[in-house]
Amino acid sequence: MNEAHALPEYYDGSGLYEIRLKGHLDDRWADRFEGLIITLEENGDTLLTGPLIDQAALHGLLKKVRDLGMPLVSVNFVNPGRAKMQEVKS
Repeated sequence: MNEAHALPEYYDGSGLYEIRLKGHLDDRWADRFEGLIITLEENGDTLLTGPLIDQAALHGLLKKVRDLGMPLVSVNFVNPGRAKMQEVKS
């Protein structure tokens, strides 16, 4: 039996996301990801980090990644409170 779980009524779908891609994103494609921080990591991955307004924006971003042909490694929602704590510790 499947149970449906309602999201809290304050949830609007927005949040901070980290999207990891296998390979380094070429500079010519950076404008496609305006508003996101692009980090080229030493291990060869690209990390896209930034806020997305809702799930539709997330899916639109994932379509752009698909169109680049770069392998998607992970998509993570980052709790904004956790991100602030990590910034303080750095």
